[in-house]
Amino acid sequence: MSDMNLPDVHTQAEVLSQALPHMQRYDQEIVVVKYGGHAMGNKAAAEDFAEDIVLLEQAGVKPIVVHGGGPQIGRMLDKLGIKSEFKAGLRVTDAATVEIVEMVLAGSINKQIVGWISAEGGKAVGLCGKDGNMVVAEKVTRTMTDPDSQIEQVVDLGFVGDPKHVNRDILDAVLKAELIPVLAPVAAGRDGATYNVNADTFAGAIAGALKAKRLLLLTDVPGVLDKDKQLIQELSVDEARALIADGTVTGGMIPKIETCIYAIERGVEAVVIMDGKVPHAVLLELLTDHGAGTLIRG
Repeated sequence: MSDMNLPDVHTQAEVLSQALPHMQRYDQEIVVVKYGGHAMGNKAAAEDFAEDIVLLEQAGVKPIVVHGGGPQIGRMLDKLGIKSEFKAGLRVTDAATVEIVEMVLAGSINKQIVGWISAEGGKAVGLCGKDGNMVVAEKVTRTMTDPDSQIEQVVDLGFVGDPKHVNRDILDAVLKAELIPVLAPVAAGRDGATYNVNADTFAGAIAGALKAKRLLLLTDVPGVLDKDKQLIQELSVDEARALIADGTVTGGMIPKIETCIYAIERGVEAVVIMDGKVPHAVLLELLTDHGAGTLIRG
């Protein structure tokens, strides 16, 4: 070995030694990772993500991956000539659409992620909420205010559901077999219908039911930003609620924070909202002193 390589080797050893206390903290603990956004469409980012998940599992962590797939669903609907209707900014999932949602989420995307993890030496199994009645969903509606009359109206979103019950038995069995669950947010209702569930909400329900050590929400933004658009590194649940109330947090970040609060109230130690486009974001958050994104705790 040449002397030129020694500094790099020493740096790598130092990084590994710094990771040790973090590895001990998460040893045999469940970490739920919601994977979505544009990172899913980038091959290099997908490979980094798969490497992170496999390394965590090898280090004694029990990772569970929950994935989304909105852009992929949209492209498939366009390809098949199925026009989407939007109400209150949300896609209405009719009978034709929910078939495509299930095909894309529980089929192509789910197996693609399983393949990425397998390519990095991991052993993953792809499931959706319908498997083993893991997640039972309930039809949801939303309200919107008519811009002319200012009267609130109930919006029917079709086959869109929220998790009502999580049966952890199948996940416990998969984790006991030292496999990595990769979950698509599709669930059956008690009425037998298939429901499309928001991936963040699905991940929060899974994390809460399993009392996960961490829930990581990988998004397309750095985390929660203050009024000056600066990253907030840590928040309590009360502080997070206050940011919604005073208008600092708006739009799509509101349901993400509501998911964080839901999970924490059900026993998750902390939730992190972070940028999934950052290379090896999961490892940075869990196994270094630097962290990534905004951590929310009780």
